[in-house]
Amino acid sequence: MGLQSYNSKRRFDQTPEPRGTKSEVQGSSFVIQKHDARRLHYDFRLEMGGVFKSWAVTRGPSLNPEDKRLAVHVEDHPLSYGDFEGVIPKGQYGGGTVILWDKGTWHPVGDAKKAYKKGHLEFDLDGEKLRGRWHLVRMHGKPGETRENWLLIKVEDEEARSKGDKDILVEEPNSVKSGRDIRDVTANPDDTWNSKPVSKKSETAAGIKQTHDFPKGARKAALPDFIPPALATLKPKPPAGDRWLHEIKFDGYRVQVRIDDGKVSLLTRSGLDWTEKFGPEVVKAFTALPVQNAILDGEIVVERDNGASDFSALQEDLSGGRTDRFRYYAFDLLHLDGQSLQNAELIERKHLLEKLLPSGDAVLRYSEHFEASGEMILDHACRLSLEGVISKQKSSKYLSGRKGQWVKSKCSSRQEFVIAGFTLSSTSDQAIGSLALGVYDKDGLHHVGRVGTGFTADVAETLFNTLKPLKEKSSPFVDKLTALAKRDLIFVKPEIVAEVEFRTWSADGNLRHASFRGIREDKNAKDIHREDTQSSAKPVPKTSVTFSHPQRLYWPNDGVTKEGLADYYAQVWHLMAPYIVDRPLALLRCPDGIDGPHFFQKHPWRGTNKAIGQIADPKDKRGEPLIRITDFDGLMALVQSAALEIHPWGATTRSWEKPDMITMDLDPGEDVTWSDVIGAALELKQRFEDAGLAAFVKTSGGKGLHVVSPLKPQAGWTAVKAFAKAMAVSMAKDDGDKFIAVSTKSKRRGRIFIDYLRNGRGNTAVAPYSSRARPGAAVSMPLEWSELSDQISPDYFTVTNIAPRLSAMKNDPWKGFFDAAQPLPK
Repeated sequence: MGLQSYNSKRRFDQTPEPRGTKSEVQGSSFVIQKHDARRLHYDFRLEMGGVFKSWAVTRGPSLNPEDKRLAVHVEDHPLSYGDFEGVIPKGQYGGGTVILWDKGTWHPVGDAKKAYKKGHLEFDLDGEKLRGRWHLVRMHGKPGETRENWLLIKVEDEEARSKGDKDILVEEPNSVKSGRDIRDVTANPDDTWNSKPVSKKSETAAGIKQTHDFPKGARKAALPDFIPPALATLKPKPPAGDRWLHEIKFDGYRVQVRIDDGKVSLLTRSGLDWTEKFGPEVVKAFTALPVQNAILDGEIVVERDNGASDFSALQEDLSGGRTDRFRYYAFDLLHLDGQSLQNAELIERKHLLEKLLPSGDAVLRYSEHFEASGEMILDHACRLSLEGVISKQKSSKYLSGRKGQWVKSKCSSRQEFVIAGFTLSSTSDQAIGSLALGVYDKDGLHHVGRVGTGFTADVAETLFNTLKPLKEKSSPFVDKLTALAKRDLIFVKPEIVAEVEFRTWSADGNLRHASFRGIREDKNAKDIHREDTQSSAKPVPKTSVTFSHPQRLYWPNDGVTKEGLADYYAQVWHLMAPYIVDRPLALLRCPDGIDGPHFFQKHPWRGTNKAIGQIADPKDKRGEPLIRITDFDGLMALVQSAALEIHPWGATTRSWEKPDMITMDLDPGEDVTWSDVIGAALELKQRFEDAGLAAFVKTSGGKGLHVVSPLKPQAGWTAVKAFAKAMAVSMAKDDGDKFIAVSTKSKRRGRIFIDYLRNGRGNTAVAPYSSRARPGAAVSMPLEWSELSDQISPDYFTVTNIAPRLSAMKNDPWKGFFDAAQPLPK
């Protein structure tokens, strides 16, 4: 529900009530407030997502499982509300006496957010009065019913009471804060609230009246046609100090929304009207706002399944005319109902904006801000492969242009470039293969290299059709191009702007590891300059392997080409090498990409690249040799051979019969929550550590997690597999409702298969950092244990979004893996 409803009912300049702001610190508290208003009831509040989710329990909680108590879902409350006890004057919102009847902590069973959304919360309470397990279940509403009714039910456990036992409400009537009862507080109140709204009112075209509390600095003004946007200055890191607040940088289109008597216009940063482009859903969401006229600043995005905004997906939807996935994140309010807010302080504008926006809207969202350390926020954003952070001065006015009051700090190198040429695809003469890019300075357009990956097949064809009419005979660059830079290049008029992500700038001013993200129709080519003027070139491995058809799409819907996969592996090679070099390998090869035939290969094939080694199995010297690589050229040869998954043995070819790691694969069945998988990984970690072994974790790139323990290569395969099996069987025996140690698929529903079978001789598991041959181009990503959360799903990290994380990683999350190896316990 958000805190908009809570805030709209209270006047903060006339009441000591806490302002409804979402907490940045996540906890697990619960409170129950006994509230003698028009009728006595108990307000039951669970901390979730930085607020108290709240229900009014009309007859109060009961310890008898047979009692199903009605709990009416009400507006969210701020966490600061949880300590309130006092009298609210009659005639005011919620008028009556309140005491803090119970408090403590709650612990959900499974994923609380998913359960809340589904309408069935199961949880344990550990309070001063209420303990044990409980259910909150949403009821199916009757037609036309506006309130949301739930049932609060006690589970049959040792804390439960039977019919005839003393009622806890009668047994324990007083406050856990002060020891007083309702009558004592009524007679001697500590707090008096006055939340009756007294303010200016406006009326929308639909006839809805809305209260606005305009901040200091607001002034009467006519609604402008357009306000040139405030722009951020690029800095290496966010500014420090409590003068600043920080917002996550969105990966979308900056859009100013103008509302005038029910007419909604969506304007780009240059003032172009793109209302029709973004479709009816966004317009409808703004039409429903209780305002007569307004101007909002924000960003339109398309979000991936994991919740991160994705510019490539936004471009795809715009090109295809799809509008149902657009989301608008509002971060500023510039004008409201005849009042210009540009001279008001940013923090006050944001408070007013949050109150204005509906909670839980499918399209329209409020952009939260953080007041913690900007560097900490940036580090967290980058490790999640988000784009970066925008920092803003809390007290700043809204000033158009770059005035230094907004600062952007990026997680990876990414900016717009001018397209000045293209090459044809090696697989089609009606599609582009790469784009030649440039930036302007006072001397003209300078060449900065090419981008040859990130294009889906449709995008490559669309770009060809767009650029073909712009062909030029002469180079638009002021630089004299080298023969390599000019090779196969078709020049075009420098009119179109592309957004490109890249890893580094080379010393000679060219892009490295660049990937196309989309066309920026809202930007003028003449305004495109190099943003970061510092060279950030870092050593990258070089290869002698020649790629045939580098533009061949391995992941067609994600725009990942052969060249793109090679670029990804070049960035992670130094991290990945210990887990794939000098090990027998099994490969999943997809010569025509993930949409074509797949086949596993553990032996060399006809025409195997010379950089891929062949080695005899000591136990099968007369059989076919196995595959291994010994250097970066070997990995590049695997890419050229369309090996989209790499599965190594848990032993090296230096010590065939002595494994140096144990891999436990957590494979969830249907109806298993991600939080349960995380819990299983933590359980495995504890069991490994109890046995004297270290444990490391990585996403599988598929459905689950891998927990991996390094070993001194001393014990044989039989002993290692037996140890792994014993651990899996023990977990299944200790909690058979959650875990299973047999691979029978029919028995996995609702449980996690602890797959220990990866630890036999010749068995394999997908390598750390290996790509997966599945839609989305996910990778198996090593994590620090502290990173396990609902924010990172098993397929969260991909070939295309990894750059921000790599830039942010100060240390290898698996640093010291082999140093932590211990002998297998007996």
